[in-house]
Amino acid sequence: MILNHLWGLYAHPKEEWHTIDARHESFRYSLIHILLVALIPSVCAYYSAVYLGWSIGVGDRIMLTHDSALMLSVAMYIALIGGVFALAVLAHWMAHTFGAEPTYTQTLELAAYTSTPLFMVGFAGLYPELWVVMVVGLLGLAYSVYLLYVGVPILMHIPEERGFIYASSVVTCGLVLLVCILTATAILWSSGFGPAFTH
Repeated sequence: MILNHLWGLYAHPKEEWHTIDARHESFRYSLIHILLVALIPSVCAYYSAVYLGWSIGVGDRIMLTHDSALMLSVAMYIALIGGVFALAVLAHWMAHTFGAEPTYTQTLELAAYTSTPLFMVGFAGLYPELWVVMVVGLLGLAYSVYLLYVGVPILMHIPEERGFIYASSVVTCGLVLLVCILTATAILWSSGFGPAFTH
């Protein structure tokens, strides 16, 4: 089953990381996992924007046209997948500095499974209140970081002290990637690719 580690990472993360380490999956397996899980925020955001409307505070709900929401959802899907692959590349590049010798597939597994809680936050979009999505998003981010700190020493086969510094470096790279994606979004919106709202 493609998502067979999903429950274990929530129920007993340390044991599940050992299971993942004991039988590393193929590149194809990790790719399918990323492609499936990245659909969650993209599809939920599309549905909320077109059919439910977003509540930012006081006033009417904000809704997008079908075409605009579809374009933004596809762009989000591509950005999420690209972000996971970029994080895996950076984690692989940094691994040698910390005495680890992982394959790219191993760092892709690390990036895929640690980003999964963030992608699951997409379900909160089905209740499109800004404060709800922000609270759930912070919880998802915190759990992703926790998974990273637990998983790095196990997958990379390095001591926990070194794993802590390595994981902190990966978190920093992840934040830089997030800022890059947000900056690219702002540039595209100001270049005429912004959303079209319904009235």
